[in-house]
Amino acid sequence: MTGYRWDFGTVLQNWEILARGLAGTFQLAVVSLGVGLVLGLLIGGARYSRNHLLHWPATAFVEVFRNTPVLVQIMWFFFAFPIVAPFEVSAYAAATLALSLNTSAFSAEIFRAGIQSIARGQWDAARALGMSYPQQLRRVILPQAVKRMLPAFTNRGLELLKMTSLASAIAFPELLYGARTIATAHFNPIEAYTLVALVYFAIAWPLTQLVYAVERVLRRQE
Repeated sequence: MTGYRWDFGTVLQNWEILARGLAGTFQLAVVSLGVGLVLGLLIGGARYSRNHLLHWPATAFVEVFRNTPVLVQIMWFFFAFPIVAPFEVSAYAAATLALSLNTSAFSAEIFRAGIQSIARGQWDAARALGMSYPQQLRRVILPQAVKRMLPAFTNRGLELLKMTSLASAIAFPELLYGARTIATAHFNPIEAYTLVALVYFAIAWPLTQLVYAVERVLRRQE
């Protein structure tokens, strides 16, 4: 790009906007991941259940949120949900709802796969000791399954961190929205979005290496 004058200075001068956006990104990611894991455990358990009243609604939930785009889900909760619900939904609430429910759907499948990987004899032994289904999960199955599910959950956390950028579509002040604000004010989208990409990379790359390290440790323990 001959003759282009790079202008990272105005981006760095507005670091407060990016800092607030980064804080919003982390807030959205942490809350959505926490809610998604809790709901995912409940839905995954229901998916594995032989009770049709639990299994079929859980299956329908997972299929809906796994097979529709996250951006569409965010837009639906922000624009459509207030029409069918008797209250307003803020940008933060809409983004949190969409990301949490989407994460819970994928987490449910991770939990289900982890639970199914445990030998049937473990269930039979727990049942022989008089444990109820929740007790079997809590005391016998999940402690063994979590180790196998950990790499998948860490990868899901990384994906969620990057998906928070979709909340900029409804003007939630996360990192990408901060970059857009700076780019609009100073006409330097290349610099603003390049810096944001570098920030995402600086956060995600060490976490990716951590995932690889965890996977190597777990393989050695098998």
